[in-house]
Amino acid sequence: MAAELHVELVAADRSVWSGEATLVIARTTSGDIGVMPGHQPLLGVLESGPVTIKTSGGTVVAAVHGGFISFADDKLSLVAEIAELADEIDVQRAERALERAKSEADAAAERRADVRLRAVTGVH
Repeated sequence: MAAELHVELVAADRSVWSGEATLVIARTTSGDIGVMPGHQPLLGVLESGPVTIKTSGGTVVAAVHGGFISFADDKLSLVAEIAELADEIDVQRAERALERAKSEADAAAERRADVRLRAVTGVH
């Protein structure tokens, strides 16, 4: 059996995903990071971007906007301001939000909508 780490992905308003994983990839202010069991302890600031969680049963992808990542003793915590699983995202709504943000020149809203669409399509 492959080594696993325990992952908790929480948003300000709810627990988004919890379980065992073999690899988690997230975007931090220092760049993309991959965390596997036995990784050095870490604490970082999350950037808006997709988070990919590889499990023994498949892959879970979430759109994450801001927050923190911490890892110690094979326990990974991702505490986000906003987080939603790819399968919870309404693609048409996200596309409309992206177009609206572009027309209003709202860079922050444009980034959020872009991250949501990338989480759904798997484009990182």
